[in-house]
Amino acid sequence: MTVMKSTLPDDARQVTGDALQSTLVDLVGLSLIGKQAHWNLVGPRFRSIHLQLDEVVTAARDFSDTVAERAAALGLPPDGRPETIASAFTLPSPKNGWVRDTDVVEVMVECLTAAIGRLRERIEATEKADPVSQDLLIGITAELEKQRWMFDAENWPKDD
Repeated sequence: MTVMKSTLPDDARQVTGDALQSTLVDLVGLSLIGKQAHWNLVGPRFRSIHLQLDEVVTAARDFSDTVAERAAALGLPPDGRPETIASAFTLPSPKNGWVRDTDVVEVMVECLTAAIGRLRERIEATEKADPVSQDLLIGITAELEKQRWMFDAENWPKDD
């Protein structure tokens, strides 16, 4: 059942819908990863990383709402159900249990790197299909790149 009529042609709507839904899955998953790490973080940098994780979670949650509303505005029902997120989510996650501060930083850098790479692919895919959604994805990418940089700086100098 189509409730909302999109202003996009069907082929552009499909490309954009796929990009927005995949982004929604990544963002909801990113917020869950951030909270899991936030609750189980241990180590001498606990407080600073604990607060930094909250920044990522807030950004991911805010962006997921914006992405879902963009999809709805195009007549594409967003799917943020737990079973959808669980079945489609593929970003790296922290291990179960207490996680050392250096390990949290590493997993957040890996997770954000993967999310950014996927967003860049979606930016390219939506260039002609829907520049408005592309612009939204560009803004999300910029913020996630900032967060990735901040986490990456936490484990400097690297031992490699």
